[in-house]
Amino acid sequence: MSVPRPATLADIAAAAGVSISTVSRALRGRGEMAADTRARVRTVAEDLGYPAADRTGGRPRGGTALMIDLVLGTFHDPYADEVTAGARTAASQLGYDLVLTAERDDPREDWPVRIRSRGTAGVILGLILPTRAQRAALASAGIPLVLLDPPSDAALPLPSVRTTDRAGGAEAARHLVERGAERFLVIGGAPSYRYGRARVEGFTETLRALAPQAPLVRTSADWSGRDARKACAAAIGCLDGAGPIGVFACSDEMAAGAYPAIADAGLSIPRDVLVVGFDDVRGARWLQPPLTTIRQPIREMAAAAVRTLTARGNGTVVEHSAIELPTELIARGSTATRPRSRDRAAVTSPSH
Repeated sequence: MSVPRPATLADIAAAAGVSISTVSRALRGRGEMAADTRARVRTVAEDLGYPAADRTGGRPRGGTALMIDLVLGTFHDPYADEVTAGARTAASQLGYDLVLTAERDDPREDWPVRIRSRGTAGVILGLILPTRAQRAALASAGIPLVLLDPPSDAALPLPSVRTTDRAGGAEAARHLVERGAERFLVIGGAPSYRYGRARVEGFTETLRALAPQAPLVRTSADWSGRDARKACAAAIGCLDGAGPIGVFACSDEMAAGAYPAIADAGLSIPRDVLVVGFDDVRGARWLQPPLTTIRQPIREMAAAAVRTLTARGNGTVVEHSAIELPTELIARGSTATRPRSRDRAAVTSPSH
């Protein structure tokens, strides 16, 4: 009885309709190629029983490269700019290069596949919760992982870096009450991530303790300024009573979206409406008036993630550890003290 001949790269290439070199690169996870080509090659290799078909590219034979991968869903927003700047500076100081790796929707081009093939020293995963398969892929290659601002409270055996979101929301409530707001509007984020929930909870709990009878309307937006503008416009019309309005938005971008909604309602910042955001990205100070915000130390958080990652690679970080850096209220023109005048008319809700 004859023994079947093991499949070769040439067999896979012929069956997949590609070159032998393409097969080699696809199976090793190296080089740039179309996602469907890589997937087709791997499927054919698995069907033919090629022994390396179930392997994912690991570290180079020469050892671990002196680079760190920063994985984010997007690199085209102010938050990502701050994270990248902080991580790059810290990595450089420690002798590492920083590689920016985007999460892709196509599972066949998953970020662990690309990262393993480079032999990276470790991964910082920002605003993303890794799946079990993704964690296993990195663990099997001995690549450490640190979470930056994880979006949920799921208990994972991974160190994380975050900020005091609940305390920041509480500080926003205290500030608006101290500045004279009598009615309140809070714009939460949708989806309701861990950090967004904590900010809203900190705000509402503190507000109820300081001003239990004050009218409060809660709304949400998709973390964008455009959606926040619509949400804010509708919420202003639902506010009962009279008196200055205090608006707290769970991000600076949503706070910026509230500005035109307030103007559309015939109201003015800070005369009629006081606004507080969250993040303190660079654009906050360019708004007119400049935005009062809860500063989360994004660059410092990214730098702490880099240091935690390199320490974890050396085995000196306890699993499940969480580093929490403090927020700080930055007062600017959007909550400036309003001029006192006996003749100032009471601010009332606009008609529906």
